[in-house]
Amino acid sequence: MKQYRIACIPGDGIGKEVVPAGQTVMEALAAAQSGFRFDFTSFDWGGDYYREHGAMMPEDGLDALRDMDAILFGSAGDPHIPDHITLWGLRLKICQGFDQYANVRPTRILPGIDGPLKRCGPDDLDWVIVRENSEGEYAGVGGRAHQGHPIEVATDLSMMTRAGVERIMRFAFKLAQSRPRKLLTVVTKSNAQRHAMVMWDEIAVQISKEFPDVTWDKELVDAATARMVNRPATLDTIVATNLHADILSDLAAALAGSLGIAPTGNIDPERRYPSMFEPIHGSAFDIMGKGLANPVGTFWSVVMLLEHLGEHAAAATLMQAIEAVTADPALHTGDLGGKATTRQVTEAVCARICATAQSRAA
Repeated sequence: MKQYRIACIPGDGIGKEVVPAGQTVMEALAAAQSGFRFDFTSFDWGGDYYREHGAMMPEDGLDALRDMDAILFGSAGDPHIPDHITLWGLRLKICQGFDQYANVRPTRILPGIDGPLKRCGPDDLDWVIVRENSEGEYAGVGGRAHQGHPIEVATDLSMMTRAGVERIMRFAFKLAQSRPRKLLTVVTKSNAQRHAMVMWDEIAVQISKEFPDVTWDKELVDAATARMVNRPATLDTIVATNLHADILSDLAAALAGSLGIAPTGNIDPERRYPSMFEPIHGSAFDIMGKGLANPVGTFWSVVMLLEHLGEHAAAATLMQAIEAVTADPALHTGDLGGKATTRQVTEAVCARICATAQSRAA
């Protein structure tokens, strides 16, 4: 029997509620599916760890994760700690330390969820956003000088390398090629950013020649926001820089109904290191500890985790359970306009998994 080693990092805020919910669902899947089990190791890194140790995670924390098969992450963010410390000290330290250069964010309207685009049907919004996850605007290159003086200066540089752009473009074209529509939109801003983004465009043209069966187009990032709202059916797979995709994927999740349902995977496609899977909703301290957090984004992230591990049947079972639960308005959490609790949604998904296993055994 396969045994998968899973690192669980709840992090901050509602991450401490949705990651345990994710573990509960994974245990239900393992009990229902023969052939694999999970060995969970939890890490208490985050804001509380920072207050005690002066760092979001240990200096050698990556070594503790290196031999894991995957990482399930909650959120990073604490109202009492500057955001750049929480982000760079934990999530980005893992993403960049393990060269998880492909951030993949599927978006679609799940059954029973009323998205804000009233003229948009479920088949009109079925996207995957590929975010370059290792360089670009979040390369961390820059600095400050003369702080507190009238001549104070601060810089953040967007750094793009040919190697980095080539690999994310190739990943995006290959992903688009695997989807039924074989359609890719390359998001850019080369009209204003005339060096790195022009190289981004040139490399897209070059890589496209490797994928003659993929239809692709180019869209300025500002125009892409309007296109997502006005013409969602014209989009399928989208590739964008670290900053652009960060913004567009939150818009995509909102258009699909809620940030609470949106998943993401920070992927090392070469599988040199463990990949990390997480909901995108953030720490949401305003509802922390109240049992109101929507765990669907975490469950969908677990679907991506299972697919990454090659457990496609289990991933499909979980996705079907998620869709059955979202189809019931009585099981909608507050972000979806309902009154269900984290525990109720989790129990309903587990019950659906159990029912599916029983029907197959009958």
